[in-house]
Amino acid sequence: MASAPTLAIIGGGQLARMMAQPAIALGLPLRLLAEAEGVSAAQVIPDQLVGDYRDLGTLRTATSDCAVVTFDHEHVPTEHLAALAADGVAVRPGPDALVYAQDKGLMRERLGELGAPCPRNAVVATPDEVEAFGLPCVLKITRGGYDGRGVWVVRSVADVAEPFAAAEAAGHGDGAVRVLAEELVDFRRELSAIVARSPSGQAAAYPVVQTTQRDGICHEVIAPAPDLAPELGAQAQALALRIAGELGVTGILAVELFETVDEQGRPALLVNELAMRPHNTGHWTQDGAETSQFENHLRAVMDLPLGAPTPRAPWTVMVNILGGSAGGDVGSLYDGLPHALARDPRLRVHLYGKDLRPGRKVGHVNVYGDDLDDLLERARHAAAWFAGDLGDESE
Repeated sequence: MASAPTLAIIGGGQLARMMAQPAIALGLPLRLLAEAEGVSAAQVIPDQLVGDYRDLGTLRTATSDCAVVTFDHEHVPTEHLAALAADGVAVRPGPDALVYAQDKGLMRERLGELGAPCPRNAVVATPDEVEAFGLPCVLKITRGGYDGRGVWVVRSVADVAEPFAAAEAAGHGDGAVRVLAEELVDFRRELSAIVARSPSGQAAAYPVVQTTQRDGICHEVIAPAPDLAPELGAQAQALALRIAGELGVTGILAVELFETVDEQGRPALLVNELAMRPHNTGHWTQDGAETSQFENHLRAVMDLPLGAPTPRAPWTVMVNILGGSAGGDVGSLYDGLPHALARDPRLRVHLYGKDLRPGRKVGHVNVYGDDLDDLLERARHAAAWFAGDLGDESE
């Protein structure tokens, strides 16, 4: 009996875990390269190998007999991706695209070439260059940062020691220390535009959403972004689609944006970050859209026709569940289900099978419907309950 081609996924986090469910529906076999036994995706994908994604031999073993390889994270060395492509594996997104999600300095350079609106920025190598750029500013290590790690707001030259030490530790293979300096943007709010693109060039754009960050970690998403001018939303979608096409992205592209104002006081957009994989700001699509970002990522990398990104309801709210945010929890996340589900039978809960640690993303909740205030209350209550932030409340 002929079977579908196998898709290899590098990285065993929750993004790979959440690709498993649509893969089952599509009849798509998955193979996982996990970083350790029992990690999130390893709990649900039986065809798996434990190994180091930085080792080319391990990558070749994991992708042997696989038609396509995709990723849970951006950290596989670019040269290894090129080697896999030379071996005949379809690497999606490919190294020529993924490098712009791996290296923030290269990302800013390429976006500048494309004329995409970005904060004023420069790659700096010394504290003196930071001072010349202008303080206060934001410093980012160019490789390896995520969820607020590797990002600092610096207000004096004395503040730059930690960013430069982190950049030196991260390394670039050539001994050079490179840090990205960006202006400290005075923004109204943060937005995210997510699109899917297939190798044949088909593309689909999800509604632009509003995101709220806490300590650099995505906390809450409202889809669509409330009170977003239709022309600005269309501009954000068009920008994301253009970036995906110009960079040759295959799969999901998330473009994180600042909504700000231009010199004439008109609403404007600036590109903050890029991610070429399913993204936290798209988790709402699992329940709130006709086709989730995870299914469309699979469809795109396998060059299948994309699914409709249409919302199921006027509003969807996603709130992340963070472990131990109040110094305690309900024992385990599963122990929180009876209250959360009994209180709100329409609540959709997604748990990642992770150990609880303070500030760690261990799950999220989705709700969708017509009343945004009601959805916000329900989602926030449920996420707080799982995190142990509601004390003895049992209403």
